[in-house]
Amino acid sequence: MPDTVLHTVSGASLPGVQYFCTTRQGGVSTGPWASLNLGLHTDDDIAHVQSNRQRLQAMLPGAPVWLNQVHGTEVFDADVLPSQELNWPAVVPTADAVITSQLDRPLIIMTADCLPIVLVSSDGCALGLAHAGWRGLAAGVLENTLEALKRKTDSAVSWYAWIGPSISQPCFEVGDDVLGVFTDTDAQAARYFIRGKLPGKWQADLPGLAYRRLLQAGVGTIERSGLCTYTDSQQFFSYRRTPVTGRLATVAWLTAFCG
Repeated sequence: MPDTVLHTVSGASLPGVQYFCTTRQGGVSTGPWASLNLGLHTDDDIAHVQSNRQRLQAMLPGAPVWLNQVHGTEVFDADVLPSQELNWPAVVPTADAVITSQLDRPLIIMTADCLPIVLVSSDGCALGLAHAGWRGLAAGVLENTLEALKRKTDSAVSWYAWIGPSISQPCFEVGDDVLGVFTDTDAQAARYFIRGKLPGKWQADLPGLAYRRLLQAGVGTIERSGLCTYTDSQQFFSYRRTPVTGRLATVAWLTAFCG
């Protein structure tokens, strides 16, 4: 295995936590999955995906927690399992968010247009990752994640969120049904939709919708990467751009003891 660091993107440096999103560069996959595809469910050569995951794991302080993501709102608490049970693929919980308060326990979610969101408490005691497409976002995956995290730390802490690379508004066309899912419960969400070129079509600002929901949930500091998976084919996989494609990983772990 090459002794190199994979190319990644991240947000502001935070005390007590490391986090980043991989790009598609630095792996062994070929064709539409080239090259650092980390998704086992993509019809890529399994041996290639395993090699890519090993390259990623070489950068981490321990075995990461992978999820079976289903566009839902379930939050998995990685701290309920002893460390020896976290080795992939022995345990792959079905959930779309994962949390921890343990030192050096890497969490992972995968995306290819959906939102990867990192949530960290200001005291460094609680860390979470959430995968949010429009369905999960509307159904409350971010709120569920934050509520689960609050049970792991002091009620007085503040929260930081990073919204990683995802599809941008000019590239994300949806129908009236998606607009209604958001505006039926929050009329002000309409500001994150602009009319599309065809009747009944809208361009949805998925990062903007997440930003609003995080603010409403009490997250005080929110950073958006501003990176679009659809338009930047050199760096990112995009399911909307090419349905046969790979998956990116957003990874985070706590690096210092709480407090």
